[in-house]
Amino acid sequence: MRALTWQGKRDVRVETVPDPRIEKPDDIIVRVTSSGICGSDLHLYELFGPYLDPGDILGHEAMGVVEEVGPDVQAVTPGDRVVIPFNISCRDCFMCDRGLHSQCETTQVRERHSGGALFGYTKLYGQVPGGQAELLRVPFGNKLPIKVPAGPPDDRYVYLSDVLPTAWQAVEYADIPEGGTVTVLGLGPIGDMAARIARHRGAGLVVGVDLVDERLSRASARGVTCFDARRHAKDLPEAVRDLTDGRGTDAVIDAVGMEAHGAPFAKAAQWVTGLLPDAVAQPLMEHAGVDRLGALHTGIDLVRRGGTLSVSGVYGGAASPMPLLTMFDKQIQVRMGQANVWRWVEDILPLLTDDDPLSVDTFKTHAMPLEDAAKAYAMFQAKEDGMVKTLLKP
Repeated sequence: MRALTWQGKRDVRVETVPDPRIEKPDDIIVRVTSSGICGSDLHLYELFGPYLDPGDILGHEAMGVVEEVGPDVQAVTPGDRVVIPFNISCRDCFMCDRGLHSQCETTQVRERHSGGALFGYTKLYGQVPGGQAELLRVPFGNKLPIKVPAGPPDDRYVYLSDVLPTAWQAVEYADIPEGGTVTVLGLGPIGDMAARIARHRGAGLVVGVDLVDERLSRASARGVTCFDARRHAKDLPEAVRDLTDGRGTDAVIDAVGMEAHGAPFAKAAQWVTGLLPDAVAQPLMEHAGVDRLGALHTGIDLVRRGGTLSVSGVYGGAASPMPLLTMFDKQIQVRMGQANVWRWVEDILPLLTDDDPLSVDTFKTHAMPLEDAAKAYAMFQAKEDGMVKTLLKP
């Protein structure tokens, strides 16, 4: 089969690799029909080389058609259309029973002290082959796949793999009161969708912050009050407080993570770490890593006293400094973590209808053949051509 493989920093290639096969009685093989490129895929493209090997298959936002099932699989049959959650969960363990599928005790990567395994996402999360490929082996075939109806295009359902549950959890964790206010930092795929969900769920004011013209225009067209971070580099907190009786918003969603602009020292440290041999770089990242925290610190400033900071953007540093005095003084609540995909499926699926309240049918900005995946990564990294969300088509 053809699949997108990691070969080095900013070097991904579509190559011919062996087809996946049934390895356990409850495995299934899915023929992928769409696979998204996620903002966190850029972390692999740019930063997480020490945890990857050349030839690793990337991608964790896949859907397709069941092609083969193991002998113990009864929940799906060949021909069924399914979406595959990005986190690999058994849905039966202590953590899964509590809706914490990203912490699944069956798939936890204990040798790395990490949570549940993920598709296409480094040795930290199991080094499981990903879904930017023609075929994908999926474990827990009776529990993990999300069956979806035939008929509507993939665009309606593929975001159940990651974007929709991640954005939904970000809004849930933000705990926005009815008619309340929220600031969304970063209007990439997750931030954009979180802003849509917040408005759908009754937020009275949704503020969006980004520095890419196309992203600002896209969110503004859907009723988000947008600020360009380039023009409000110093007065953004005051601008937001002016909209909220001087308090700041009830909640802030950080949908940026470690790709935040600014913090030149941390940026340089990340770059240098990426050049080191894996044996040196891995312990440095795990015990002394420093993130670029511009967005997170901005969120702490923007949220009102007693408000909530919801972090959906991925951070990787182990020694990132936090303004605990300010956080304690403001009595800020903080919630974060990988999305627990299956926890939110029943909330989201009823919205994926012809009425399309979240406009998922038109959410993508680009659709490209799998063979053009390397070009798509480079475009996404450079934020070219208004790219926000790309679906690869094998």
